[in-house]
Amino acid sequence: MADIRVQSEITGKVWAIEAKVGDALEEEDTIIVLESMKMEIPVVAPSGGTLKEILVAEGDAVTEGQDVAVMDG
Repeated sequence: MADIRVQSEITGKVWAIEAKVGDALEEEDTIIVLESMKMEIPVVAPSGGTLKEILVAEGDAVTEGQDVAVMDG
């Protein structure tokens, strides 16, 4: 199966990592929560699959369009 690159939709800071590598995720499951302008914005799985890799750590700054996780779809 092809890798699915999960991207940030906003520029912000990684507030919390909600999923672990190896987790089976359904579409719309929260992987990471970002904080931007005092709002919490979830980064969700675009489809069902297994989380292969998390590319950021809590506290990291991310930019819009940056890859933050990789799933096996």
